[in-house]
Formats: sequence, structure tokens, C-alpha cells
Amino acid sequence: MAERWLCNRLEPQDGLRITQILICDGFILGETLDSLTRLLLSAVYNVPFTTRRVHFKGELRDIICRATNGLTPREEQLIWGFKDNPDYFYVEAPVDGTVCLDPEGRLLALYRIKRPRRIAEKANRYIAGWIFQMVRERAQQMAEERARHIGIPLEHLLTPEEEMASEFVLAEETIAQAFREGKARLNKKALTINDVGGIKVIGEKGMLARLEAFLLDHPTIKVLEREEHHGTYRARSLIIEVPWSKDRVCRSYLASKAWEKYRDRGIPEKKLMKGIDSLLEGTASTICLELILSTSPDLIESELGLSIHEERITAQRNRKVYRGYIPMNVEFLIEYLFAVALSPKSRIDRLPVKLWGRYLPDTISYHIRQLYYLSEHDALY
Repeated sequence: MAERWLCNRLEPQDGLRITQILICDGFILGETLDSLTRLLLSAVYNVPFTTRRVHFKGELRDIICRATNGLTPREEQLIWGFKDNPDYFYVEAPVDGTVCLDPEGRLLALYRIKRPRRIAEKANRYIAGWIFQMVRERAQQMAEERARHIGIPLEHLLTPEEEMASEFVLAEETIAQAFREGKARLNKKALTINDVGGIKVIGEKGMLARLEAFLLDHPTIKVLEREEHHGTYRARSLIIEVPWSKDRVCRSYLASKAWEKYRDRGIPEKKLMKGIDSLLEGTASTICLELILSTSPDLIESELGLSIHEERITAQRNRKVYRGYIPMNVEFLIEYLFAVALSPKSRIDRLPVKLWGRYLPDTISYHIRQLYYLSEHDALY
């Protein structure tokens, strides 16, 4: 669907379909995160625990600051800094997560689903990076063609900076034209996002090693990737593939009256109340999640210290290699796709952004407000 939208090809059922996909995927992901987190904690912790939803980072950071035993001077400094000036620590940053607490209220684990805006940003980075590679390859081809025309090796070709910039713009226009003609095809494997759902387990190094061994020996869980983070941010990240139960998910949807959360998505409540069984035909039997293994000192550093999460996200945004009008349009279109799925409208008549056009952020903001029937015309007078 994203591929078609980037080519400005909208089909009548797209709005309804993306709404259904996000309802099903979100619920499946939440149920799977809950059951998997319980499995992981039962494998390494011999204590009962309770769960609690958190909606803002301030709630999570308050819980982290309850730790009082065995703190290093650095941890005490970070916790004191948060308590002295919590507003400095992005306390109102939204989060869609659940914390797992031991009987003394200490954090054992948390799991979360990325917010749609963050998914859109990551999708945009992947797609824009892929398009940038296409543009760069096309610019390289143009340079090679010029070198052949002149009759010299490419490495001996001296191109003025202005001409190189002009060639890049021309290459960008060529790629945009390929999308306009519907000839571009996305590399779906390269653009797959495996960490929409994530779990973080906190413990001592020995316990975390046992948990990783448990996963490697598990008959139905596969460890697909493993990355060790060093420096200011320290943790071990695993991408794992886990099974989910269609029957259990469908029963839980009805038993928990989950449809009540989706009333304002443009689908009649009577249809939502019938369940999601009919929407799950042909679905994969497994999903991929991110599992982060972290010690308590590293967790405190990542939430209150030099590697605070929001600063890392801001740094990612600022490291964009490709800043032309195409990546901006990609971001607008992906953001709009998610906005449609979460809005009261399940049908749209046209796409407000074309990959080959030029727009301002106000443009997409206006069209997203339209999905909620909020007009901006004559807003002040």
C-alpha cells in the first residue's frame, strides 16, 4: 500500500484496509508482548509481579527513581537531578507501554509498542535511505556517461561542485519520475521494521546471560539478530521471532471488549463487536520483536543520563543524509497513512501529497486535521 501511495495510486478500500490492519496488528502485538514478557520473567525471576500501563515518560522515570538500594554515586546523582528538576527530562513525552513491578514496586521489565509517529519516522528513514541510494547510483551513472563521452577514465573526471549538485538534482527528478509513472518498486525486505514491539528486561549480568541462554534453547523462539551497544548507551539488543496464537488472540479480543478502544476509527461498532477472526485469514504465524537486556545502572543512564532516549531520537533525526524534497514527501505520506488508520474517517478520496511535488509541514497538518473534521479555514476570524 505504501508503495502504491508513493506512486499516487489510491484504491477505494485503502483507508478501511489500513484501519483494519492497525487494529489487528496492534492488538496481536499487545497480547503477544504481554504473554512473552510473563514467560521471560518466569524463567529468571522467582517473585510475583504486577503490571501497570504508563502513558508518559515521567511515570516510567518516577518508577525508576524508586530504586534506593546499592546505588552508585553516579546513579544517586542522576536520580537526584531528576527529582530536583523533572521537567528537564521530557516527562510529558507520550509512551504506549506497560511496566512489570515486583512486590516492592521495583521495575523488572517493561514492554511498549512504538507510537504511530515514531513508526512513520522510522519507515521514512528506511524508504528515504533506499531512495537516496537509487539517486546516488543514478548520479554515478550520469558521471560515468560523461566520462565515456569525453573519453577519459571516471577517476580522472573533474566535475565542478555546481555541476555535481545539478546532476544530483537531475538524478532525483529521474527517480521521482519513475514513481510518477508507477515503475518504482520498494525493497520490502530492506524496509521491514522489526522493533515496532519491544520488551526491556532489567537484571544483573548473570541473570541476563541466563535469560539469553533460555531464549537460544527455546523450541519456538528464534533469535534473528544480536547487537551489543557500547559507549554512552549500553545494552544488549536481540531481534526475536515468536509465535502467536490466533485462537487466544480472538478470544481475548472478545473477552476484554477490545472493540471499545476502536470506536472512533470509522468502523461501525456492530462490526467491531463481531471480532477480528475474519480479518486474520492468511496472517503469518509469527511476529518479530525487539528484546533489550539491561542492567539497572545502564537503565538509569539511558533514562536520566548521557544516553537519555529522547536525545538519541533527536540525534537520529538530525543525522539525515538525504534532505531533499523527496524524503520530506515520503515522511508526509507515511505520516498521513497512519493518520488515516487512527482517524474517524475510513475512506479518503485522494492523497494530499505527491512524491514529485513540494509541500510545507502546514500542508500535511491541514489534511490530517481534515480527517478529524477540524477545519482550519477562518480559524481566527
